[in-house]
Amino acid sequence: MKTSVVTGEVAEPYARALLSLTQDSGTTSEVNASAASVLELLEQSQELTDFFANPLTSADAKKGVIKKVLGDSANGNFLNFLQLLVDRGRAALMVPILSQYQALVREVNQTVLAEVSSAVELSDAQKESIRQKVMTMTKAQAVELSTSLDASLLGGVIIKVGSQVVDASLRGQLRRIGIQLGTA
Repeated sequence: MKTSVVTGEVAEPYARALLSLTQDSGTTSEVNASAASVLELLEQSQELTDFFANPLTSADAKKGVIKKVLGDSANGNFLNFLQLLVDRGRAALMVPILSQYQALVREVNQTVLAEVSSAVELSDAQKESIRQKVMTMTKAQAVELSTSLDASLLGGVIIKVGSQVVDASLRGQLRRIGIQLGTA
């Protein structure tokens, strides 16, 4: 689902309410991990995303799937929150709401999200090096990495932190050399 201004305006209050609830109960990190798992599952399964977005699917069916997906060990507040989304007809907005929740948790924890695209899978040492450089660059307390593979990169990485982009890819270096040669 594309994020729009209207979607953001609807997602924000729900995400803030969940953050308030988890802060009061001291379960912010636990719920954040559960939210990440649900988001990953929804990202991997278009069928599941469509199921929650379908207005013809009964609320009971959606709640049943939520219970099965989260299992018995799920945080009660998080389970109740997702069921509330179903009751309020907001199940289709689960992805933007949970994404906004994660952004709020990062803000509270003074953590930044760095989206890293690379041509090959990064080693743990490379990830740690990127994490340290981003911490230095942003002066954040912590850095959360989101890595993805991009076959169009010849080598190197592209790092996005908020609106900042650091293009340390071979393709970017070749483009900069081409620009320099064109102006010379």
